[in-house]
Amino acid sequence: MPRAPRPLPIPTTQARQIWLRAQRLDTREPFGEGPQAVKDAVAHLGYVQIDTINVIERCHHHILFSRIPSYRRADLRHAQSVDKSVFEYWTHALSYVPSDDFRFFLPAMREHKREGHKWYASVTPADTRKVMRLLRAGPLTIRDIEDDVLTEKEHLWQSRKPSKRALQLAFYTGVATIGARQGMLKTYDLMTRHFGWDKLPKPASPKEITAYLLDRALRSQGIVSLDSICHLDAPSKKAVGALVASRVRRGELVPVAIEGAGKQEHWATPAALEPAEVPPDLVHILSPFDPLIIQRKRTNLIFGYNHLFEAYVPKAKRKLGYFALPVLVGDEIVAALDLKTDRQAKKVLMQKWTWVGQGKKTAGRKELKRKIEEELDRFERFQLAE
Repeated sequence: MPRAPRPLPIPTTQARQIWLRAQRLDTREPFGEGPQAVKDAVAHLGYVQIDTINVIERCHHHILFSRIPSYRRADLRHAQSVDKSVFEYWTHALSYVPSDDFRFFLPAMREHKREGHKWYASVTPADTRKVMRLLRAGPLTIRDIEDDVLTEKEHLWQSRKPSKRALQLAFYTGVATIGARQGMLKTYDLMTRHFGWDKLPKPASPKEITAYLLDRALRSQGIVSLDSICHLDAPSKKAVGALVASRVRRGELVPVAIEGAGKQEHWATPAALEPAEVPPDLVHILSPFDPLIIQRKRTNLIFGYNHLFEAYVPKAKRKLGYFALPVLVGDEIVAALDLKTDRQAKKVLMQKWTWVGQGKKTAGRKELKRKIEEELDRFERFQLAE
């Protein structure tokens, strides 16, 4: 039996450049503009996380803006509700995912339909019949249901409205989808009616899903580990690990040893290891839910930056602020800005500016601050645009 190839040493500077190229943060306008740019960005990234926090613009809009400079919120609405090129479902969190990838999520929907969903065990058959009767009549929001008798929550994030829980269960089982979204108000529709299908597509096989998880990570991360491929999805690690080993044997993947990673294994395609340079003047103010930031240990390993999400930390104990945004300049994270949008006064407020990493160095900081402030002006215009 041939020996496994020795891992190729990769300095963190190279790992950063490879990851930024994979995330399309190495150029200003990688996807063009309009709804097609939204479709292409979501297809490349694999998913764009959705979150309710609205201190500044919600993260799904923010993540897209970081890669589509001319992005408008209407572009995402068009992609979801008109072109139907993206749809909402659960990845590691609620996310926009490419509609072309629907079949990879269908087995999870069928499992929830067959076995139930732990978050919605209290949904009764009567609740389900009620919302299905309403859904068959046409799309609806929870505001269209006025006769609910409120019940106690079983956990913090659960609604007190039985009909909302029944709608959410229909969503997870694939019976309903979110056909439109205004802020966080969702309009539910029957899945088949929304997409114009007579029946649902053929679900992907377990083997196909494993390959999908690996290929999605390779495309959007450049260099991958089992943790990064299977983020918050530990049950998939065994099958993904076996597929990685198979591709290494065939020479399709190269083992790499990232500086400082210790025993954690990483892999990349040979093409991903080609030289990559990031323009040193390129500035991105990132969401804390951006794919570059959300996997905290990976970000710390490759960028030397440990992001602190402190929205649920008591004010006196916060270090970066309630909703700090990492600032990427070139291939370095140099600052964290705690911002708040004052929509009535029509301005973005600077709560706290914290220098991190290379940003702590005084040499050149004046010029660095100027670059960031220029990007802040553009970011503010996006925040306040309709």
